[in-house]
Amino acid sequence: MTDTDAEASAVDPAGREASLFLPQDATDGSLPEPSEDGAPVVEPVALDMPADGVPPVVETERGLLEAAAAIAAGEGPVALDAERASGYRYGQRAYLVQLRREGSGTWLIDPIACPDLTPVNEAIGNAEWILHAATQDLACLAEVGLRPRQLFDTELAGRLLGLPRVGLAAVVEHYLGLSLAKEHSAVDWSTRPLPEPWLRYAALDVEVLVDVRNLMGVDLARQAKDGWAREEFEALLDFTGPSPRVDPWRRTSGMHKVRQRRTAAVVRELWEARDAIAQDRDVSPGRVLPDAVLVEIAMASPTSVDTLPSGHRSVRRYQRQWLEAVNRANAIPEADLPPMTLRSDGPPPQRSWPERDPVAAARLADTREALTAFAAERAIPVENVLSPEPLRRVIWSPPEDLSAAGFAAALQALGARRWQTDIVAPMVAAAFAAHPDE
Repeated sequence: MTDTDAEASAVDPAGREASLFLPQDATDGSLPEPSEDGAPVVEPVALDMPADGVPPVVETERGLLEAAAAIAAGEGPVALDAERASGYRYGQRAYLVQLRREGSGTWLIDPIACPDLTPVNEAIGNAEWILHAATQDLACLAEVGLRPRQLFDTELAGRLLGLPRVGLAAVVEHYLGLSLAKEHSAVDWSTRPLPEPWLRYAALDVEVLVDVRNLMGVDLARQAKDGWAREEFEALLDFTGPSPRVDPWRRTSGMHKVRQRRTAAVVRELWEARDAIAQDRDVSPGRVLPDAVLVEIAMASPTSVDTLPSGHRSVRRYQRQWLEAVNRANAIPEADLPPMTLRSDGPPPQRSWPERDPVAAARLADTREALTAFAAERAIPVENVLSPEPLRRVIWSPPEDLSAAGFAAALQALGARRWQTDIVAPMVAAAFAAHPDE
C-alpha cells in the first residue's frame, strides 16, 4: 500500500475499497488462483538469514534519525515487531523494536538507548502497519511513541480465514512455504549486548510480513471477509492494553488451596509485598518468589523467622517483608477481610441457567446452535464471530427492544463490531421469538 492510499483510508477508513486489501499488483480486482488448500505450492525452506543480512542495532540519536529518514524514503506498508522480556523483567516494556519497509530495509532499534521513537512514528505517517498478534505489542510500542493510524494484524487475519494454526511461524509456512525458527522467542531481551543469533531471529520476524499480508489480503477478499477484517483492525487502533484486573492477587497459582478469608488476606498482603520488591528490582514477580512458595507462606501464617517455610532463597532474603505482610493481614478486623469470591455483575454461570431461567437457557441454546453452524460454514472460530460473554449478557438481561436492531445496539454497547452484530443479532431475535416469556 502506498502512502497515498494510506492517507485516503485514514481520512475515511470505513469507506476503503476492498481492493486496498490486495497486493499492489492486484488492485485491478483480479485475484490470483490459489492451490487446493489456499496456500502456494512450495516445499518448506528454512528462513534463517535476512536477505540483507543482520542490520546493526540503532543505539544513538543520530542513528535513530538516520533510520527515520530511511523509513520515510521507503514506500508501502511497514512491518513492525517488538521484543519484551516477559518472565524476566517487571512490566511489558519493549527492549527491541524491528521495522521493515520496501526501499528502506530492516531496522533494529534499542528503545532503552533511544526511548523516544517519535521521529520514526512521524516517518511512518499514514502508512499501514503490519503486525502479528497486535495486542501483544501495541501497548509497549505506544510507550515509546509509536502509534498506528491503520494496521493489518496477520494473526487476527489468520483467525478470520480459519487457518488451523495462527502463530507467526505457522502462518509464514502456510503462505510462503518457509520455515521460520522460533527458538529465541522466550529469551531475556533485556540482555545487553544482544547476541547475533537473537538479532537474526528478530530481523526475520519482519522479513516477510508484507508478503504474508498481501496473500492474506487476497484470501480475505476472496472469502468476502475483508470488510470484517477492516472493522477488526480499526478497532485495534484504540487498543491501549488489557483492562486492569480487579484484585489481581486472586489469580495467584494455588489459591484453590485457600479456604479462609484470613488466609486470603495474607495472600493479598504477600502478593503486594512481592510486587513492590519486583518493581523496585525490575524483575518478574515470579523470580522474586514463586506463587507456590507465596501460598505456602500464607498457609503457614508464620509469626517469626524460625517458622517461615524454607526451601527458597528469597524467603530468607526478604524475611522481614514477608513477616510484615503476614502481620498486616492478621491485624485486619474480621469485617474488613476480603471475601473469598468477588460478586460478578454479569449473568450467573451457564450451567445454572436451565434451573434458574429455562427460557433464557433455551434462547441461548438456539442462538449458539445457529452461531456454530454459521461459523462452520464460513470456516471461522465461533469466538471470533462473537465472544461468549456479550452474548450471555444480552440474553440474560435483554434490551427493551427485542428486534434484531435492538439486540445489535445492545451488543455494540458491549464492544461487538457492526459486522458481528449483523450476523448474530438476527439469531438472538429469532431465539427470543421462538421462546417468548411465559
